[in-house]
Amino acid sequence: MSRISSEQVKYVANLARLAITEEEAEKFTKQLDAIISFAEQLNELDTENVKPTYHVLDMKNVLREDIPQKGLPREEVLKNAPEHKNGQIKVPSILGE
Repeated sequence: MSRISSEQVKYVANLARLAITEEEAEKFTKQLDAIISFAEQLNELDTENVKPTYHVLDMKNVLREDIPQKGLPREEVLKNAPEHKNGQIKVPSILGE
């Protein structure tokens, strides 16, 4: 029994703006059905006493501490801006006038 239909494959391809032929739809249907079948095998595993894993390696927070630091002086930043006005960087409008 197929877990996914050719119509579903074509529908998803359409949503992704992909043009696929009838032969490709059949091919992808078989491939996706095999993938789904493989994934369903995971339901047979006994995971009752397995703790949730968030990362494959036993890692703690590896990010640096978030310590506030003084930024660059405004004049220094504005030297690199192509256009500025009243101490702020001026950018092109994207919403129109």
